[in-house]
Amino acid sequence: MSQVLILAVGQRPPGWVSTACSDYLGRFGRRLKVELKEVAPARRGGAQRTAALAQEDARLMAALPGSAFPVLLDPRGQMFDSERLAQALSGWLAQGGPLALVIGGADGFGPAMRERARASWSLSPLTFPHMLARVVVLEQLYRAFSLLHNLPYHREH
Repeated sequence: MSQVLILAVGQRPPGWVSTACSDYLGRFGRRLKVELKEVAPARRGGAQRTAALAQEDARLMAALPGSAFPVLLDPRGQMFDSERLAQALSGWLAQGGPLALVIGGADGFGPAMRERARASWSLSPLTFPHMLARVVVLEQLYRAFSLLHNLPYHREH
C-alpha cells in the first residue's frame, strides 16, 4: 500500500483546520495511508531568519523517513492542473518509499531541505496561510487520488 506523509511546520491548528484535515484524511479509507505530522516552528526574531530556517530544516529532516520521496510545497515549485497533479502523484508514488509532502514554516525552507527535495509543487501564485495550505494540499491530494482511481469526486468542466 502506498503511503503519504504530509509534514508541516507549525502547531495547534485552529479547530476549522483540524476538522477539514480530519475530513479529508478520512476519505482515503484503506486505499491510501495518509498521515499529517507536525514539527515545531523555530523561534523568530530580528536577524535570526537563517538560524530559524536551519533549525526547522533539521526538525523536518529528523521527521522524514530515510526512504521518503520529499516534495516541497513551495511558491517557486511547479504548478499543476488537477489532471497533471494526478499524473505527478502517480509518478511520485511509484518512486518507492513513502511520499512526503512538506509544508515549510513562515520563511519557507533552508538549503538542507531544498537539497533533500526530489520535487517541488506550487499550490498557486497566491500566498496562503500555512494552516490553510494543509487543507488545500489534502483536498488536492484527494482530488488527484480520485482521478487516478475513477472515484466520483472530480467533475470535468
